[in-house]
Amino acid sequence: MAKYIVKRIFGAVITIFIAATITFLLMKFVPGSPFTSEKTNEIAEAALNEKYGLDKPVYVQYGKYLNQLIHGDLGVSYKIQKNVPVVDIIKQSFPVSAKIGGIAILFAVLFGVPIGCVAALKRGKVLDGIIRVVSTTGIAIPGFVLATGSMLLFSIELKWLPTYGLDKPSSYILPVFTLGFYPMCYIARIMRSSMLEALGQDYIRTARAKGMTQFITTFKHAMKNSLIPVITYFGPLVAYTLTGGFVVEKVFNINGLGRYFIKSIENRDYNIIMGTTVFLATLIILMNLVCDILYKVVDPRIKLDQ
Repeated sequence: MAKYIVKRIFGAVITIFIAATITFLLMKFVPGSPFTSEKTNEIAEAALNEKYGLDKPVYVQYGKYLNQLIHGDLGVSYKIQKNVPVVDIIKQSFPVSAKIGGIAILFAVLFGVPIGCVAALKRGKVLDGIIRVVSTTGIAIPGFVLATGSMLLFSIELKWLPTYGLDKPSSYILPVFTLGFYPMCYIARIMRSSMLEALGQDYIRTARAKGMTQFITTFKHAMKNSLIPVITYFGPLVAYTLTGGFVVEKVFNINGLGRYFIKSIENRDYNIIMGTTVFLATLIILMNLVCDILYKVVDPRIKLDQ
């Protein structure tokens, strides 16, 4: 186990390095700078570029950034929160995204897993058909359509829920539903397919032949093995959801990490773009490692060192 974890950490460092390099180069290929605007003349822009070292060759800027990154320094914001360290911005905004994302993940798992199980047990019946239609539709609907549509219906037309911010408990309903609906539908579909495969295995038929009830064979034996594909999806799901759905935070005016990422792209705030990219990449890799370890917990036959 320890050897496997060391290998994964080494691979993670290389992956983060590649992600940071690609992101950095793509940003530099875009014409202009963070200080290019109608209100800034050429002299002022040149002075600002010189102040932050953006007038240097790309390879010099890249070397400087890597040196800062190794020491845990993600630089400062150029425009959004001028001269504020990116690390502080992430510390400030990530808990907001994580809170919404954590609730959305809980919503997706608590509803997606049992719904998928029910669809598998009711295969070919009306309930299974309804679940398949709803889950397929939920996967196909873009996030911005669901966000704006739910806001129009429940906030503007019915006036049941707030339209923006997180001032009160009811403010969480629409963002959490919008962020969690897609993964809930996806988990339900994965769980249905995996459950159908597990229910057709020989050990399930053997368990039933020994007199075990359907409840025990379904939820103790079949469901446990059916969770492995869900765990595979769980890693990137947690990383994406905890950092906040970009569209959800933008539509509902939530000051989370996703909204800062969008604003940084709009304003060419290079350091925030780089910081959020590196942070997200690290989180995805970490969650994938956790999921691999969970495989071992769910199925002891899996050998991580191989």
